[in-house]
Amino acid sequence: MTSRTEWLRTALLATSLTFVVHKAALAESPVPAVAAPAEFKVTNFLLDNGMEVVVIPDHRAPIVTHMVWYKIGSADEPPGKSGIAHFFEHLMFKATTNHAAGEFDRAVSDIGGSNNAFTSYDYTAFHETVAPSALELMMSFEADRMRNLILSDDVIKTERDVILEERRSRIDNNPQAVLDEEVAATLWQNQPYRIPVIGWMQEMEQLNRTDAIAFYDKYYRPNNAVLIVAGDVEPDTVKALAEKTYGKVARGPDLPPRVRPVEPEQNTKRTVTLSDARVSVPNFSTQWVVPSYHTAKPGEAEALDLLAEILGGGTRSRLYQALVVKQGIASSAGAYFQGTMLDDTNFTVYGAPSGDAKLADVEAAVDAEVTRIVTDGVTENELDKAKDRYIRSMIFARDKQDSMANIYGAELATGGTVQDIEQWPDSVRKVTAGEVKAVAAKYLVLSRSTTGYLLPQQQAGN
Repeated sequence: MTSRTEWLRTALLATSLTFVVHKAALAESPVPAVAAPAEFKVTNFLLDNGMEVVVIPDHRAPIVTHMVWYKIGSADEPPGKSGIAHFFEHLMFKATTNHAAGEFDRAVSDIGGSNNAFTSYDYTAFHETVAPSALELMMSFEADRMRNLILSDDVIKTERDVILEERRSRIDNNPQAVLDEEVAATLWQNQPYRIPVIGWMQEMEQLNRTDAIAFYDKYYRPNNAVLIVAGDVEPDTVKALAEKTYGKVARGPDLPPRVRPVEPEQNTKRTVTLSDARVSVPNFSTQWVVPSYHTAKPGEAEALDLLAEILGGGTRSRLYQALVVKQGIASSAGAYFQGTMLDDTNFTVYGAPSGDAKLADVEAAVDAEVTRIVTDGVTENELDKAKDRYIRSMIFARDKQDSMANIYGAELATGGTVQDIEQWPDSVRKVTAGEVKAVAAKYLVLSRSTTGYLLPQQQAGN
């Protein structure tokens, strides 16, 4: 039941879930500073038990997306209990004192809706898309499983076997996924993002009922959750239904601030190499630790977002045009910045060769483009175009209510506010070419990077 913001993600991401959802191929005309229409006005409020609620009206179709985001992810797990956040995502679909196992899923299916869930480093989210008339029913089910799960030893054992098999199929059976885990464990020397969301196998095997109940009692409380409702609804209706359902759930103890270990100064270049017989086309990625929107100084995260867009955000980016179109040495090349993280995050460039080209040639060409921006910066023209694409992406995200629900949920679950999202386009517009060059020079230092190589078996040792 894990989707991919990992998913980074992530993405991770998402799957990574940054403010920008998708980058469309659009005409390069300037984007005017237009306020959201009245029917799109976002409302947010708190229930008496501390649960935050955000309502995103969208009356174009009679559907509604209902999401509950818990401010708990894999990076919050106790030492030695890796994977318990994702494990508990699975357990949330089991029986409660009021509903049999599978009853929630059947209720959604019977009305033609859809439901799922996902776990990331910083949050766990559960979502349903249904007709507005079913919103109260969805709220009732979600409020029920927030506190009324029945967690027997048999339930724990059965679902633990499920997640172990999921790890075997999704990670252990996938060379790229194995390499990605090892790169993350090398990039992050101290921060818990170094531990995979799904967990380490030897620790997953030991997860038990006591662990699950302690985790449930600590984190699955209304004052540690955000409710996002997007679609054909009115704020007053959502508030009344939320008070009727979630409002009946008792507030939990106040949780301490989410303060995690931070990174020491990184001053070495590290490489991770995996050779595997199942690999036919090699690839590489280079990553740096950089601040996220939650940890950056004013303007830095926006500048990093635009840097990623200009350097490798799509077919018009520098990397794609230089390596794929002009030189013809790469089948893929790009860059991304996972900005919506609670703590510092990563900036990544990547590439894979085409035809007879060598991976070393692709890596050298990518490094050259990075160095060119560090040395010479970006032009005003390409910066303006990148800003237009980013701001358009937020406008077009309104066409999908689930995209808007994800944007708001991810932001609020990682320390942001509704106001941060509303002010984001203006913040992007203010970024200067000098600021983009400055963050590139400050953070994209090749001697302080981590590079992963995925190679065919015969290239071992090269």
